[in-house]
Amino acid sequence: MSTNRVLAFLELLQARPGLTGPELAERLEVDVRTVRRYVRRLEDLGIPLEAERGRYGGYRLMPGYRLPPLMLTGDEAAAVVLGLLAGRRAGLTVGEGAAESALAKIQRVLPDALRDRVAAVEAMVGLTTRSAATSRPSGATLLTLADAARRRLRVRLAYRSFRGQDSERTVDPYGLVFHSGRWYLTGHDHRRGEVRTFRLDRIGRAETTEEEFAAPGEFDAVAHVMESLASVPYRYEVEVVLAMTMEEARRRIPPTVAALAPVDVSAVDGSAVDGSAMDGGAMDGGAMGGGVRMTGRAERLDGMAQVLAGLGVPFTVVGPPELREEVRALARRLEEWAGQASRR
Repeated sequence: MSTNRVLAFLELLQARPGLTGPELAERLEVDVRTVRRYVRRLEDLGIPLEAERGRYGGYRLMPGYRLPPLMLTGDEAAAVVLGLLAGRRAGLTVGEGAAESALAKIQRVLPDALRDRVAAVEAMVGLTTRSAATSRPSGATLLTLADAARRRLRVRLAYRSFRGQDSERTVDPYGLVFHSGRWYLTGHDHRRGEVRTFRLDRIGRAETTEEEFAAPGEFDAVAHVMESLASVPYRYEVEVVLAMTMEEARRRIPPTVAALAPVDVSAVDGSAVDGSAMDGGAMDGGAMGGGVRMTGRAERLDGMAQVLAGLGVPFTVVGPPELREEVRALARRLEEWAGQASRR
């Protein structure tokens, strides 16, 4: 018997006393016989329940009974506190001030000695990751969408685009993804007739409907979000051929930066595209053989030039021409700075 299911059953009784066996079974996605086993399990643990028969009967905790306070070992308390601290820094937590209030509640129920040690962890541990400066979605939105995705129920969203345009969307939620300090929902958008990605902090309202949808099959929510972020319509479309293996390229170039595909370097016409490495020349396709075609979009090309230079391998810029100029300008700056250092 799953301990998590038994705890979920207990939480339902606390939140909604009087739920009937069939209602509990539906919410827990089990049969009524299993609900009865959960009841017996709680009674074995010393948690008294009462069952009222009849049309309006149901299960509830015995009147006057209170659950014991939260009990955590030192390791468990440290794990919870570190998780909240790291989640707050990364933007993983939801709701304004939720991590702070959760820490305060945990400290109130801990024994004095353990409370002091946990407070020391909170005060003295430093995190090297950059603090996420993004707005956090509400916890209610996250929980609603996660529940709808698990139960395969369609949702209605009030959504604001990055241009500030408000719209109503009907979506089949496939999954939730946390990436780089932001939460994303991916699912079939009935308004557009295709799978889309939505930022949770731009969702003003999320309502679950009673309409079920078919499972999407072997759908990878993380991969879809990464691909959709890489295809955001920025100002420039970039195409570069890199002299490196696909394995190395996947390891060093995040999927949100560009899409990668193998290519025969010998088929790249360096003279036609005026290809440039940091010395301004094209790659020798015959000498290097296979490579990787990197395609993506960028709002600014100076940053893309720095990314390419940081890879430390020869490359050919297929387009746009402005990127070749940015690469050459970066090479001139580096040469100038190196000369200044040698003259000191």
